[in-house]
Amino acid sequence: MIEVKNLTKDYGQLRAVDNISFTIPQGEIVGFLGPNGAGKTTTLKIMTCFMPPNAGNVYIDDLNIYQNSIQIRKKIGYLPEGCPLYGEMNVIDFLKFVAELRDIEKASIHKRIKEMIQTCGLKDVVHQEIGELSKGFRQRVGLAGAMIHNPEILILDEPTSGLDPNQIAEIRALIKQLGREKTVLISTHILREVEATCDRVIIIDKGKIVADGPLAEIQNSFHNQNRVYFEIKADTHMLIDEFESLPNIDSIQLYSKENSLYKFYVNFSKDKDIRPDLYNFIKSKEWILFEMRAEQRSLEDIFRQLTEKVEDNE
Repeated sequence: MIEVKNLTKDYGQLRAVDNISFTIPQGEIVGFLGPNGAGKTTTLKIMTCFMPPNAGNVYIDDLNIYQNSIQIRKKIGYLPEGCPLYGEMNVIDFLKFVAELRDIEKASIHKRIKEMIQTCGLKDVVHQEIGELSKGFRQRVGLAGAMIHNPEILILDEPTSGLDPNQIAEIRALIKQLGREKTVLISTHILREVEATCDRVIIIDKGKIVADGPLAEIQNSFHNQNRVYFEIKADTHMLIDEFESLPNIDSIQLYSKENSLYKFYVNFSKDKDIRPDLYNFIKSKEWILFEMRAEQRSLEDIFRQLTEKVEDNE
């Protein structure tokens, strides 16, 4: 289990991480989200013993980062952002080099390299220089290097940054496969990846935790609102204004408008179901209703509102 307890980190006058706490049980895939400069990478560097905090502690099982940093590093596989590799080395030589750095027994190195080549799908590129590989394959090599010592925990910083859609799908599938055996913490700003991969979400902004929980639970409970999507054809420029004049509506978000076809979202309190009223209103206007459906709030909506809310309150 990972336990982050009252963690604080300052860079001069800038407080990058501000007294944050969270726990991650064994076998969970967790998305660690936040805008640029929120404190994500700093938190990961502290958790992996790359830098000390100003206050607080991190526990991996019964070990802490001050007294047990070497033991903690053995339990963690860390893939930093940018996937730093030695481009002039071929894949096998690199994995052998990392295995030796990780102090794996010589008799076991060949077996571990073979397992990583299989797990990460590197069979076709094992003798190629890393610098000649596509970015997707370099990410796979980086993951193989992070896992060569068979760690209990994987910490991945922006693992799909800069990849094309096919490469992203490959890395996503690999992470989900690894999550069956290991605890995985993924720091990213690509929200679709979190929705597709993670069991739970932690959102950090300006160094503070602003949300923490299972994704479905956050989507269902956030701001206690219902959300309905509409597609309406109406010969008017005032459709949104007319909707906004109705009672019990919290907000309206216009998705698109092409000629007379409006696509938009209506948000309203869960305390009262106003869908019949909305339908009757559309009918009274003799507008053409193409679609009306209830929707969960997307992670992107939640992320934007949480981080924007913090800014608005300052």
